[in-house]
Amino acid sequence: MPLFHPWTATVLSGDYLRVERFLTIVLSSIQGTTLSVTLDDIRAARIRLAPLLSPTPLRTYRELDDAVGHSIRIFVKHENFNPTGSFKVRNGLAFMTALPDESRAHGVVAATRGNHGMGLAYAGRAFGVRTTLCVPIGNNPEKNAGMRALGARLIEEGRDYDESVLVADHVVRQEGATLAHSTNNREIIAGAGTLSLELIEQEPQVDAVVIAIGGGSQAVGALTVFAGLKPDAKVFGVQAVGASAAYEGWLARKPVQTESAVTIADGLATRSTYEMTFPVLLNGLAGFITVTDAEIADAMRMLLRTTHSMVEPAGAAGLAGLRKLAPKLEGKRVGIVLSGANVDSTTLRRVLAGEF
Repeated sequence: MPLFHPWTATVLSGDYLRVERFLTIVLSSIQGTTLSVTLDDIRAARIRLAPLLSPTPLRTYRELDDAVGHSIRIFVKHENFNPTGSFKVRNGLAFMTALPDESRAHGVVAATRGNHGMGLAYAGRAFGVRTTLCVPIGNNPEKNAGMRALGARLIEEGRDYDESVLVADHVVRQEGATLAHSTNNREIIAGAGTLSLELIEQEPQVDAVVIAIGGGSQAVGALTVFAGLKPDAKVFGVQAVGASAAYEGWLARKPVQTESAVTIADGLATRSTYEMTFPVLLNGLAGFITVTDAEIADAMRMLLRTTHSMVEPAGAAGLAGLRKLAPKLEGKRVGIVLSGANVDSTTLRRVLAGEF
């Protein structure tokens, strides 16, 4: 199974102008439709978020560099320091600040495994918008508690995230609310893109970023920002082996839906690819790999040891991916995103005990 898309060789050879034109074509191919996101969208989202959310730090850790090796300088974007413990608060606030007053009055509905829901609930509380969140049965109880604490109404139905999406669609039709899809929404992706806009301003010389992919909002945001501001920088995607629909679709060059999504990284556990993000991932990623739950758990332990920072499994997947990609990124300046900190106590105990 190939690690890199064939055109990666163009990137590694230094033919950056060709890559810039290629990415511009890719990203322009969806402009002008409801499925588009542009650098201007991301900049507009940042302006709306500025009074509500502080930039997150970008830090380096010598111990982490040494642990990964290959003379890589790692830049850690601490999205786990956000108010809800996740980058998804950017998405929720970007969505809610763009929502017209009439739509706010009818409420917002979403499907979530937790972080998207907490971001929306946080924004809903800030703007007085009723927020209904659909989660699968058996969802992380601590994330459920966090969403309820922010004032959201929870509907627990469906065997996984993908089935909860169907529940959310039904609620929208019944109640006349607005759907806030975690991936297929222009403002959601623009919100996710603000973290990459910050990152490139904090470290203009970054050569690459390695980003965990569930639905793909974070990676598409990065691709959009880099295509516009630093087209020679590369974006690599990482998925969990047990939830690899986007990865399998990337290899097959077509959308894929899998039978199950089973991984400790609940923030990445989706069985589908998505129409707003998949075409951009398909043509824009410099490479795409998968990591096992054991590799994710080991990355969590490494981050705790070297940065003394708490992350959930999805938040450690970028580092897990970087460790596998390290020989290809020898001597580069590489960003990773600690996308969330909301690990439940049972999973954390098992990770620390080395049970994965």
